[in-house]
Amino acid sequence: MSPAVGARVPLLPKNKPVRRATVSGAVFNVSTSIIGAGIMSIPATLKVLGVIPAFLLIVIIAFLADVSVEFLMRFTHSGESTTYAGVMRESFGQVGSVATQICVMITNLGCLIMYQIIIGDVLSGNGSSGTGHSGVLQEWFGIQWWNSRDIAILFTLVFIFLPLVLLRRVESLKYSSAIAVLLAVVFVGISSAMAIYAIFEGKTSNPKLIPSLDKQTSFFDLFTAVPVIVTAFTFHFNVHPIGFELGKPSDMISAVRISLVLCAAIYFSIGLFGYLLFGDAIMSDILVNFDKSSDSAMGALLNDVVRLSYALHLMLVFPLLNFSLRVNLDELLFPKKPLLATDTRRFVILTLGLLVFSYLAAIAFPNIWYIFQFLGSTSAVCLAFIFPGAIVLRDVHGISTRRDRIMATIMVFLAVVTSAIAISTNIYNFFGTKS
Repeated sequence: MSPAVGARVPLLPKNKPVRRATVSGAVFNVSTSIIGAGIMSIPATLKVLGVIPAFLLIVIIAFLADVSVEFLMRFTHSGESTTYAGVMRESFGQVGSVATQICVMITNLGCLIMYQIIIGDVLSGNGSSGTGHSGVLQEWFGIQWWNSRDIAILFTLVFIFLPLVLLRRVESLKYSSAIAVLLAVVFVGISSAMAIYAIFEGKTSNPKLIPSLDKQTSFFDLFTAVPVIVTAFTFHFNVHPIGFELGKPSDMISAVRISLVLCAAIYFSIGLFGYLLFGDAIMSDILVNFDKSSDSAMGALLNDVVRLSYALHLMLVFPLLNFSLRVNLDELLFPKKPLLATDTRRFVILTLGLLVFSYLAAIAFPNIWYIFQFLGSTSAVCLAFIFPGAIVLRDVHGISTRRDRIMATIMVFLAVVTSAIAISTNIYNFFGTKS
């Protein structure tokens, strides 16, 4: 995805020769942007929807994600902007730009806080509620001061997050992204092997192929699964940073499509085998199921490997989400300042500020699952579907075809309706449970 004529690339210095990124690196970075914390909740969506509707929903949302990215790229190259917020500014003025920046910041900052919470849960457990559990480090070494939750997250922040977030090019993260994808595959592979073994042992129950509506599950509850999968496929905030380091727009299209196929396969695999493994006992966070004590040493070892592999995966996803968060925050706060990559002082201050804030939030609020649940219904669905569809319908460059407008209308309509129903149902269930 090369810059439009006369456009400036906001992430790279002007005076240095630009070394183009590779398609393989872009595939790893896009795939890592997609596979985040959402993978943990995919198995629970199969319990709610049934196997067949969940598979169809994953395919549909992956297809719509591909269409929306194509819309974004086409309108980017027809204008002068090189960022998502800039494309929205060309279509809707300053309001569109600020709305995009706020959505990116809400989505990414919420995810970064959640990642640190999950990492803390895996390493040091969570004893803040009645369902508290010990972490891997505490199970191995007992409860020590150095494996407490605060220290474990701080150690991760200083020695893993900080060196990666100080890199100024997305392409520089391709190796860490490749490892992150490999760890996700390990997570799925071990879960699949455990599920297959359980099938031969006769320890699995028959999965529901279609949803069953009863007193616990209403028709509207089915819509609460949609935002989970939408969030799982929301990577649009990194389309421009990754794409503009490639040589051709067609390279980014190829990278996105390969990544979507790969990630859809990973999502459905972990969903199916996770559901087979735990059945209706599957939790909204599948890692909680792996926390349960095993009846064998090998089972306990596999549980620890699954949990640690996923925690390491999140550690390597963190810098990619931080990258776009930092760029959008800088664009919002300092729109007339020089390029962020050329201003070392501003770059370091923003980087450290975001790390410190997300760390303090993760420590202060050890459980923000309800906030994370609403991300897919609000900011994430705007970035993934509503904003790209609105850009096509606005059509400031006069390049939308009749097919584009029909697809954009369907995309926006489905996003608004399903999100409104999901938000209403979540609010009703939340206050209904409280009462």
